[in-house]
Order: sequence, then structure tokens, then C-alpha cells
Amino acid sequence: MSAAADFRPLAEAFPAVAGWLDGGTADPPPTRADAIAARFGLDAFGRNLLLLGAWAALDPSGGLRMADLHADPRRSVPSVGLALVKLPGAHWSAFGADAPIRAFALLRIDGGDGLGAAPFALAEPVLLALVDAPSLGEELALQARRVDPPADLSPSRRRLSDAIRLRAEGEPGMTLQLCGPDPLGKEQAAAAALAASGRPLYAIGAAMLPAAPSDIARLAQLWRRDLILTGGKLFVDAARGDAAPLALFADLLRRPLIVAAPDALLLGQAPTVRLDMPRLTAQEQLPVWQDRLGPYAKRLNGTIERLASHFPVSPELADSVAGELAVLAPDAARPAKGAPQLDAIAWDAARRFARPRMEDLARRIESEAAWDDLVLPQGQKDVLRAIVAQVRNRATVYESWGFAKRSGGRGLGIGVLFSGPSGAGKTLAGEILGAELGLDVYRIDLSSMVSKWIGETEKNLRRVFDAAEEGSAILQFDEADALFGKRGEVNDSRDRFANIEVSYLLQRLEEYRGLSILTTNFRSNIDSAFLRRLRFIVDFAFPAHAERAEIWRRIFPEATPRGDLDVDRLAQLNLAGGSIRNVAMAAAFAAADRGEKVDMRHVLAAARLEYEKSGRSLTNAELRGWAL
Repeated sequence: MSAAADFRPLAEAFPAVAGWLDGGTADPPPTRADAIAARFGLDAFGRNLLLLGAWAALDPSGGLRMADLHADPRRSVPSVGLALVKLPGAHWSAFGADAPIRAFALLRIDGGDGLGAAPFALAEPVLLALVDAPSLGEELALQARRVDPPADLSPSRRRLSDAIRLRAEGEPGMTLQLCGPDPLGKEQAAAAALAASGRPLYAIGAAMLPAAPSDIARLAQLWRRDLILTGGKLFVDAARGDAAPLALFADLLRRPLIVAAPDALLLGQAPTVRLDMPRLTAQEQLPVWQDRLGPYAKRLNGTIERLASHFPVSPELADSVAGELAVLAPDAARPAKGAPQLDAIAWDAARRFARPRMEDLARRIESEAAWDDLVLPQGQKDVLRAIVAQVRNRATVYESWGFAKRSGGRGLGIGVLFSGPSGAGKTLAGEILGAELGLDVYRIDLSSMVSKWIGETEKNLRRVFDAAEEGSAILQFDEADALFGKRGEVNDSRDRFANIEVSYLLQRLEEYRGLSILTTNFRSNIDSAFLRRLRFIVDFAFPAHAERAEIWRRIFPEATPRGDLDVDRLAQLNLAGGSIRNVAMAAAFAAADRGEKVDMRHVLAAARLEYEKSGRSLTNAELRGWAL
């Protein structure tokens, strides 16, 4: 019987159960016990065990009768032996380890005194399902949460939700792998899809799965039982955690999962279908921003377009920005004189709320550097400004003007190589690009990303790029030689996997819709085949005398008290920009300690210390004309 209306209340079956204990064989009216027995493939004896356990647990007379039959007032629950003697259709095979009763953990059997004498009780989720209150068991409820369907969905989440619903209805036995960014969006899309059919969604993180196979098997058994009882589905966020326990869990669960991960995973023998989280264009994001920002939207017309082109919108991000505006600029209709600019508040809020995942993966560079702080030949500055133009206008060119569609979505990443000696301004240039674009710059040491363990390098890089996508961050990879050095012959498996790592990084650089900067001290060490895949290359040469003089003119802040400083003499010091900064700061500290203005004496002493760090000495040419 499939309709709940066809079932009688559970209590109406208890007289028949009581009669069995007196030798009767009357069949009880159909109850939810029949439906549960059908779900788990139980025979009539299995159904009768459920009824006996329910009578003892729910009806005081049932517990008293159990104690009377066992001649022990403390034994108020049935035993396996009692069930085998008294229940119609009884057979020992029902208690086999691979029989449904045991395989699905429907009963809790205390077998300390042998199976025949062992008392049993219904597992709590089974009992709750019998009284029409389906729920997870306590052990699973502690590690999982029920996901409530959202009130509304953004366009990309709605598309994914529709795809999940169609797959869940058309191919109910398939595990669905939801790939791409926005883990919260995938979860909400799945919850909305299941809500249409009245089914609950439970979510756990793959990192919570145990490592021991026996523990995984036990967990899979409990989830298999409770998902059948509740009619729900399990959502696993696999963005973090080892894939091996998840694959074993999927095999042992033998139930379709919904798995969210940046890329598709191998899940053992489980049949899977991949669904990708759609990437919204900037134009498609505009209505979401406008709707969520409410009364502020009209005053943020230009900024909304910028937000949509740089930050993948989610309702949570847009709501956070709206909340920030409500606090810092509460009167959107009548702005007070001198009130903070709405566009600056909105942009800064979006950047801050989009950055959390990156904070654990790389070091954010805080800087207020400006173009005037960078001393470079005009040609190099022109290239840097061209980079800014491409990042700033990527939505217009790629989407509105159709270049993304024409290229098939390939090569949309803006990859840049900064090459030159240490201190020549590579890091400063990255900071200036970030300040000009209003985007966070994260510095990543590529040598720390590379792992000797096969597959770990790609995993490390994937985490960085996936997190950066959410905040449109500028990624600056230092020590590019660690991966992009000139390739030799492939002699062993390690060489092959090294090439795979390089190919993966190049792929992500080309797919990443933000700005990626690779830095190296020696351009000649980079394979020319890799250089062709980059959009821009900027060479930072060691500064000449005129450039060093200009750096010295700008190096001291306006507030720094200065004595007689001969810029031409200072420029004779054969130092790059970074080293000049170190010398200037050391000279300032020395002058401050003596209560003096910064002059040539302080600079000379600081320069000697800087030279000593690198094992060098000041030459006569560098000191020519100095008053020593």
C-alpha cells in the first residue's frame, strides 16, 4: 500500500501482536510497519519484528508482558529467542549479518549472552518513522545538518537546481557531482530541487568522514538506513578533505549522493553524472545586484556594472554589501553633506566579503602605492596601464562585444610575467595594479605550492584559483622558475608528472578571469613555450643612474626631516629600488635615534650595512665625490 491514508494507526496492530504471544496467528491491519518493511525488503517475519519492538517501546502493557514472559521485571524488551518462538513465520535467517534487519541496523541487538538470549529494541530512527516522525539518528544528527530550501535563488543557482531536479526524477539512481565554484550555491540549489518533491536534504563535509575503513562502513550503514527512512538525500561538500574516504563511503552507501567539488572526483563504482554550476555573465548578474541593493541601486549605476564584472554575485554577497551600505549610509534618498561615497563603500564591502577563503591560502599585500612611486621607463609603464585597461574592461570586451563566445571561452585569463632582478620593482608594480583596480593582491610562493607527492601540486593550485574566483583577486606567483623552468627530456614518471603540473597551472592561468602575475629573477630560465601562453611580459631592468636618482628623490616621505642630500651622489650607489628603500629607512632610523635630520652621513652608514648583507663592499666609483 503506497498511500498513507491506507494505513491504520500503529496501535491498532498491537492486539494482534499480543495475540501472537498467546499462540494466535491473526494478521494485523496494514500500518506504517508494512511500508517500512517494503522499503527495506523485509518479509512478513521482519515486519512482525518491527511491530513487536514498537509494542514493547510504545505501549506500557507490551513492556509488562515482555517482563512476564522472561520472568524478570527488568527485561521489558523482547529477545531474539522470544521472537523466534512466538512470532508467526519466524526463521533464524532473518538475523543473519547480511539479512535486511541486520544489514540496515533496524534493530539494536545486545548479543553479549549469545544471539538467542539477546534482547533487542528498534533503532530510534525506525521507531520515529513508525510514528510518522522520520528523523536522523543521534549519531548522524550530530555531524550533519538539514538544509532548508532558500526563499529564492540567483539565476545560476536556479539553473543548477532545475538540472538537479530533472536528473533526480529521470535518473534517481545516479550520484550527482556538482562542479565549479560557489559551494553554498550548490547546496541551496540541491535543497530547492528536493523541496519540490517534499524530500529533505542533509549536508556534511567530506573532511568529517573517518579514515578507518571499518568506521566508514559503519557510517555508510547508518546513513543508508536513515536516508531510506526519511526519503532524503545526502549532500557532501568535497571542497576539502581526502577523496579516498569519500570514494569508499560512496561505494558502501549504495545510495545516490549529491557531491559538490570544484572538479569531478572518482567515486569508486558509483554511477555518476556531472553537473556544472553555470557561470553568469556580468549582464546576467546585474538584476541580482539591483534587486538586493534596493534603494541604493539607482545611485550606484556605474558601480553596479563594475561589481558585476569583477565579483561573482551570490545573494549572500549582495546582501552583505547592502547591509554595509545601510550601516554607513543609512539615508540613501537624502545623503548628508560630507557623507561617505556610496560607490567606495559598496566596492570595499564587496572586496572584503568576497575574500575570506583566500586568507588561509596566501598572503594579502597591503599597500597604498601609486604610479608616482614606481620609477620605470615609459614603455614599461605603458604596458602596466594596458594591463589595467584589460582587467577593468574585460566584461565589456569578453561578453558585450562577444570575444568570449568567439574564442569558445578559452584564453580569457590575463597572464603576466614580471622579470628582473630582486628589488627592481616587480612586487611594487603588482601593488600598484591592485590599488589602481581596487582589487586585493595575494602573493603566492610557487616553490611552496610544489609538492613531491603526485597530485598534491595541482590540488594546492586548485584551492588557490577556486578561492580567488570568488573575490576577483590578483594572484602574484613568485619564483615562477619552480614550475616553468626549461624542460629537459622526460626520463621518468616524476618528469611526466612535473609536466602535468605545469600544464595544469597554464590551464588555470588561461581560464582564470582575473589577473595572474608570475615573477622571476631570470627570464632566460623560463621555457619559451610557456612565455607564448602569457598575455604580457614586463622586464624590470636594474635601474640606471638617472632612474636611481629619481628613486632617491621620491624615497623619503614628505614628513621626513632631511638635511643636505645630494641625489646625484646617492645615485652612484649601485642599488636596485628595493635596496634603496632599505637604505633610506635604515638612515631614517639612525637619524631619529640621534635627533638629527637625515643626511649623507646616515645614508652612507646605512649603505655599508646593506652592502655587507650581500657580501659586497662600496667601490671607489660609488663613493666618488662623497665627503668621507
